[in-house]
Amino acid sequence: MRLRTLLIWLAVVPTVAMGTQVAVTAERLLAQSEKLRSDVAAAEQVGAPLYTLMVDMQAERTATAARWTGTDGSEGELRVRRQATDSAAAEFRRLAVDPSRSFAEVTRQLEKLAEYRQRADTRSGAADSTLAYYSEVIGKVIQVYQQEFSHAEDAELAQASRPVVSMLQATEMVAREDTVLALAGPSGELTFVGYDQFVSALGAQRYLHEALIVPHLTDRDQRFYERVVGSSDWQTKTRIESAVLSGHKDIVSGIRLPADVGGWSSAHANFSVQMTTLNIDLARSVLARGEAKAAELQTEVAWLIGGSAGGLLAVVVVVVFTTRSVLRRLHDLHVRTVTVAEETLPDVVARLRRGQTVDPEALPAVSGDRDEVGRISDAFARAVAVSVDGHRELAAERHGFGLFASGIASRTGNLVSRQLSLTEDLQDTFGHDEALLAELMRADQLTVGMRRQIENLLILAGGEVPDPHTEPMRVADLLREAAAEVEDFRRIERQALDETSVEPSAISQISHLLAELLDNATRFSPPKSKVVIRAELVTDGLSVEIEDRGPRVTPERYEEMNGRLHEAPPYSVLAQNAHRLGLFVVGHLADQLRATVTLRRSVYGGTSAVVILPRQLLVATDERAPREIEPQARVLELLPAPSRATAPAAAPVPSLPAVREPEPAPEPAPEPVPETVPEPEPVVHTSAGLPSRRTKAPAAAPAAVPVPAAAPALVPVPALAVRPALPERVPQTHIAEQLREPRAQETVVRPDTATPEEVADAWADYEQGTQTVEEELRRDQP
Repeated sequence: MRLRTLLIWLAVVPTVAMGTQVAVTAERLLAQSEKLRSDVAAAEQVGAPLYTLMVDMQAERTATAARWTGTDGSEGELRVRRQATDSAAAEFRRLAVDPSRSFAEVTRQLEKLAEYRQRADTRSGAADSTLAYYSEVIGKVIQVYQQEFSHAEDAELAQASRPVVSMLQATEMVAREDTVLALAGPSGELTFVGYDQFVSALGAQRYLHEALIVPHLTDRDQRFYERVVGSSDWQTKTRIESAVLSGHKDIVSGIRLPADVGGWSSAHANFSVQMTTLNIDLARSVLARGEAKAAELQTEVAWLIGGSAGGLLAVVVVVVFTTRSVLRRLHDLHVRTVTVAEETLPDVVARLRRGQTVDPEALPAVSGDRDEVGRISDAFARAVAVSVDGHRELAAERHGFGLFASGIASRTGNLVSRQLSLTEDLQDTFGHDEALLAELMRADQLTVGMRRQIENLLILAGGEVPDPHTEPMRVADLLREAAAEVEDFRRIERQALDETSVEPSAISQISHLLAELLDNATRFSPPKSKVVIRAELVTDGLSVEIEDRGPRVTPERYEEMNGRLHEAPPYSVLAQNAHRLGLFVVGHLADQLRATVTLRRSVYGGTSAVVILPRQLLVATDERAPREIEPQARVLELLPAPSRATAPAAAPVPSLPAVREPEPAPEPAPEPVPETVPEPEPVVHTSAGLPSRRTKAPAAAPAAVPVPAAAPALVPVPALAVRPALPERVPQTHIAEQLREPRAQETVVRPDTATPEEVADAWADYEQGTQTVEEELRRDQP
């Protein structure tokens, strides 16, 4: 899971939890507010008719008791009370239609009203059972008040509604006293059951007034209550209750009430109205508090939602800001890391490989931040510093190894130079022997290859091939010079399609580059196939294409080889490819020349190497300038080719340059050379008739030496009796500057006094060394 997702979840989870809690709380408060408003509405709508029903039922109960005992005028009073009760019951039934309320029990009890009225009229059964029905209905009404309008969910409203219910109960107790006294009738006698009911009602109403009503009244209601209980009617009530308790007389059927209970009815009618007013005020006070509480709950919900929304918004803003800050820092760290990994470190490594210094400011530095992102950045900076230190040590070791390799190459180059000088001396001394001269030329060619390998070592060690040329060279001559560096040069076919020249400072490097590609082409192609090198001008400069008939190479292999041409490998890669270092050398030289080298499949199935030299290395060819041929190339052109019949078939590389053999013709009679024949180039010859390889003052050409007839391997020269002279090799003109050290002073050649056996042993040692070198070179070939 991504860090962004984790941070988002870190913000979403508490936000959702907090939002859920706020929603639940708001819903609960809104439900409570709605319940309060519903109770207030129900109390305003049903409470008044229900209270009227209770009062009318109490009055009808008292009138029924008076009618039962035959009190004068009770029949008319009962008729009036029943009409009032029926009107109140009808109003209650019309309004009490909410099925969620507990009004149904009162409605069911009212359905029995007609039955009990008939009992009262016929005086069937006991009076107590008939009057108990009225008390049961009134009790259900009080229970409805207690369940529906007491607000038990809210402690404050429950405390405020408690006096209302208690006042209803106290009023009922007083009404029961009134019913019991009415049941005494004109005789003023009560049964023991009636007397017990009176005493119980009296005790209950006094307890309710003293314990549950007075302590919970407000100051205003307290003052009103005190006026009621201080009135004469309430005092009359209290006096009659005390008289009944203390002044009654026991008789056989029950008790006889005192004579002064006659004032009860008028007193009760007066103070009951005042108590009803107090009950209505208490109920209205509770309803007002309920309405205010509902509004307060709604306000609280609004504040809760607004505050919670603001808090959630603040949390979201903080989380978003924190998340963006963390992600921005991590993104910056990622960008810096990628930049260091893809740009800075490769540039630092490249500079260290080139031996250049590294600016410490270019590397990430330790900031010392104590937070997590800062510590990660510091850890990465330390890792980069350790990596750069490691590359710096490797670069130092590479540079040291390069110096070591350069030193070895310098010493080896001195030996190769001495061997070339020795070969030149042998050519001067034994040049009259054609077979020996051919072998000496082959040894000279192998030595030139050894010199190129030594220069390869110098190039791979970081050095450069110096160029001793001072004049531009034609492309055709450059191709000839590069072909002369290859052992199997006879198979190379040169095509210079455009006439142009190359800058003197780049001749040796280009020649070395092309020689490596030509050597690679001749070694990895069939022995009898041709290798074509052609040069022509293109848009980007000079294009040199080398095409062979080698084996088929896969595209992946071409990609790998082209990679070697464009990247300087470490020494570990060089060590693993020690037998194939030519491509690495070509890559180094191409980088120095700013040229591009690409290997691809040719149309013949072999490999085609395309070299694009930039125009900065080219100069216009001076048509008047003499055509210059390098000494080595001149020797290869002037050296005669061996006969096809005598060429060794088993040798992988022919020992002499192959030229087309002319058709045999009868040897003409010797004729004197006419004086008009143009002279060849001024070349000094040795006493054996061979061209001298050292620079000397021009002298007259010696007498012509006929071609020995005993040499069947050589083709006679038909044009001239004298073999053309060989040009002189200039020592140390093709080797690197590091190899061009002062040669040891040559020992003056003294007359040889060695015996024939010593000469034979020395020659055997020379042949053995030559064979060893040939065997090593043959093992390098695939």
